Amino acid sequence: MSAPATVTWSAANARRMDRQFLRTPAKPGEAGPGEVVGAMLGAQAQVSSAAELSVGLRMDGATRHDVRDALWGEEPSLVKTYGPRGTIHFLPTAELPLWTGALSAIPGGPSPFKAADRLTPDQTEEIVRAIGDALDGARLTIDELSDEVVARTGPWAGDLVLPAFQGMWPRWRSVMHLAGHRGVLSFAPNRGRKVTYTRPPTAGEPPLDAEVATGRLVRRFLYAYGPATPREYAKWAAAPGAWADGVFASLAAEGDIEEVRLEGEPGSWVTAGDTEFPEFPDELVPGVRLLPYFDAYVIASHPRARLFPGRAYERALAGGQAGNFPVLLIDGVVAGVWHQRRSGRSVTVTVEPLSPLSASQERDLAGQAERVGEVLEGRAELVVGEVTVGAHA
Repeated sequence: MSAPATVTWSAANARRMDRQFLRTPAKPGEAGPGEVVGAMLGAQAQVSSAAELSVGLRMDGATRHDVRDALWGEEPSLVKTYGPRGTIHFLPTAELPLWTGALSAIPGGPSPFKAADRLTPDQTEEIVRAIGDALDGARLTIDELSDEVVARTGPWAGDLVLPAFQGMWPRWRSVMHLAGHRGVLSFAPNRGRKVTYTRPPTAGEPPLDAEVATGRLVRRFLYAYGPATPREYAKWAAAPGAWADGVFASLAAEGDIEEVRLEGEPGSWVTAGDTEFPEFPDELVPGVRLLPYFDAYVIASHPRARLFPGRAYERALAGGQAGNFPVLLIDGVVAGVWHQRRSGRSVTVTVEPLSPLSASQERDLAGQAERVGEVLEGRAELVVGEVTVGAHA
């Protein structure tokens, strides 16, 4: 058996950015929102505008209208539902059987709720069925869905036992993310200011077999974000570490994945045969990028200390958790944070670099801010610290 290939972090990072459409945005006709989100392995969407920006920045000339049309148009290529880590995501409609099969197979962790407030396995299944039945051909607000679930199960499902932001939620809501993972719940267009839910557009197509889907999702993750360790995959998927270790061991035994040495260290993996990396990675990702809250690339990429070097580790991470700050990338690594404020069509993009920018970096940054404004269908003004660098029509 030959020794594992050695990969530098720079080469790995460069390949990730290339496969994420962060080196070169997808040209019209090359990849639509569904394909782009598929390459990202989902766009985290607790903040929908951030997810729209994540996707739009990866597509040449796209705006948030294009992303919304992919979600809510006549032939949706995206669905908004519960994805990895039980968080709200945009996922490709065509890939829902993969996602529902794989996410449903991840073992759950310990319940955060008191024993008396938890659901039994039978109650959980009853509620998931009730959610799917209630949403079949319907678009319901959370209150309407709650009434339907309680009517189909019993008053116990509506007991207000779950701590919420300003009060208590009914017991059945503890499995909403599971209903999404099972493929019977997704988000629908808002009704005024109220969120609504429905069954996803491919609800009639069953999930993939759990073992097949699990292996396929690991290989997809390694293609997008590898080399990666089992524990890095577990963190991304919110899966038990020991379970991820077993999945990787099984895939390795089947020859589906192979080990490489990242910066000389063993224990990282790529999809079998996928060992071609850029020879000159610094030439692949030069320049400046702006990524919004919860961007998939930032959340899934490891090691954290390499992507967030030096002061960036303290400034742009929240206790080691990526995604809580929009980030400035320079030459492929985090080099600052930024935020945007909108007033009418005006979008002020304020960037806080961790070190002074060169003239060429300022020009790149001005172009990135302009692109942010275009995706948000507004007019961008870039501010670095207290200095206005430029305004863009």
